Amino acid sequence: MNDEKIFADGVIFRRHDRAPDFVIGNLSIKMNDLIAFAKLHHKDGWLNLQIKKSRGGKYYVDKDTFEPKPREERQQPSQSQPAPSQIEDDDIPF
Repeated sequence: MNDEKIFADGVIFRRHDRAPDFVIGNLSIKMNDLIAFAKLHHKDGWLNLQIKKSRGGKYYVDKDTFEPKPREERQQPSQSQPAPSQIEDDDIPF
């Protein structure tokens, strides 16, 4: 995962403390800027953005750069544990 922030051009999120509880915040979009940003940063037609809160308490919108590991890497069994077919009935504690 890349730790560098890619701020979303043309997108502003604001949270208003005096808004009713059911209003999370306002999202303002400057279309020309967002379209140019989306053309540059989309993947397979999707652009994933995250709304975050800075250490200073201000909200901002940036590109979600999370890339999941390929399935082969996530589902490979550990080398230290035997596969279920290799376990003998005598090895089961119950």
